[in-house]
Amino acid sequence: MNNEELRDNKRRDFLKTSALVAGGVMLNGVAFAAGGHSSVDDTIKIALIGCGGRGAGAATQALSTKQNIKLVAMADAFQDRLDETYNSLSEKFKDKVDVPKERRFVGFDAYAKAIALADVVLLATPPGFRPSHFEEAINKGKHVFMEKPVAVDSPGIRKVLATAELAKKKKLNVVVGLQRRYQTNYRETVKRIEDGAIGDITGGQVYWNSGGVWVNKRKPEQTEMEYQMRNWYYFNWLCGDHIVEQHVHNIDIANWVKNAYPVSVQGTGSRAWRTGKDYGEIYDNHAVELTYADGAVVYSQCRHFEGISNRVDETFQGTKGRVFLSAGNQGKLWDHKGNQIYNYSSKNNPNPYQTEHDELFEAIAKGEYKFWDAERGAKSCLTSIIGRYATYSGRTIKWDDALNADNNLMPDRLAWDANPKIMPDANGLYPIPTPGQTKVI
Repeated sequence: MNNEELRDNKRRDFLKTSALVAGGVMLNGVAFAAGGHSSVDDTIKIALIGCGGRGAGAATQALSTKQNIKLVAMADAFQDRLDETYNSLSEKFKDKVDVPKERRFVGFDAYAKAIALADVVLLATPPGFRPSHFEEAINKGKHVFMEKPVAVDSPGIRKVLATAELAKKKKLNVVVGLQRRYQTNYRETVKRIEDGAIGDITGGQVYWNSGGVWVNKRKPEQTEMEYQMRNWYYFNWLCGDHIVEQHVHNIDIANWVKNAYPVSVQGTGSRAWRTGKDYGEIYDNHAVELTYADGAVVYSQCRHFEGISNRVDETFQGTKGRVFLSAGNQGKLWDHKGNQIYNYSSKNNPNPYQTEHDELFEAIAKGEYKFWDAERGAKSCLTSIIGRYATYSGRTIKWDDALNADNNLMPDRLAWDANPKIMPDANGLYPIPTPGQTKVI
């Protein structure tokens, strides 16, 4: 048998395997492994679900990997967002974008149509949609890259965790966009912490303090559903508040360094600066304490105030020393006497956003399975959600109580003429959570 015949046989086996997985075929009680990708010409076909800025970025990184990849389908709730990203990607990757109009899907159900056409799915919509989109992708036997956060409420987390178990059984690769997990300075520094360089972690502090993000003004012709979708950052059913959407990065580092998840969370927060109707229902500051089973406490702070000193980093204290980490390629360790024992060099540090995709697509091309991001991503996301529960309610929230809560934030119906569960009053103001009064679980 010559090389070409061997290659053809491998392609046929791949197609057969992928078809069995997508159809839910079980052998000896275990889902048949996907193994690799299913395109007959050895091209890995990708679909982009969510065509905003992060979706465009994820597609750019996927198309910039070394593998033979082609974008074949796109989906978004809004035609203008899809068109803008399609035009941008087509110009930059002329030979890798093959998405004719019939494979550009618009609307709330667009995701399922695009997922069906791909081997790998990039999920980058507002995070409230992530659990159902992830479930659809794994049910159809697709590998997944999904942006953080992976859910905004407890029912969403439970769905992601259940889907993660199915992905394991089907041996489907899943990468979550907590890119610090793929950043060399974090990997190298945490490796030394795990090897005992600073002893047992007894406490820490994690921060994302900045001036906030964009605002899209309401337009007269918009329904309430469209307005909230266009301003998804300010509504919990779409975003989860910035402690979830943004600060999850730093909270995930706390869980990584501790190699655990907190058993309870308490804290405080408010709207002190962003108080107008443009800012929906979310807080602009949160300060919480994450308490772990061994008694260690990590302090977490995030805020969106303009004109303040920014801080985005993580520090931890151990029985033998301390550590400082930041996305600016820093990783430093000191012993208990203050002597520096490690200082990461950022020379030629790869872009972690690109590394996520490089490692994902290399594994897919080789038929390997080595990613477990979905479970740890969901649990760090739940940690952030519990932080929101704690600040909104003023209560100490236990992990198990939060995980089992039945507090679905999603609208009862997804349509442009449907109303979300949170609506403005006659003055255009949204109800704001009040500690001591607001029920969260």
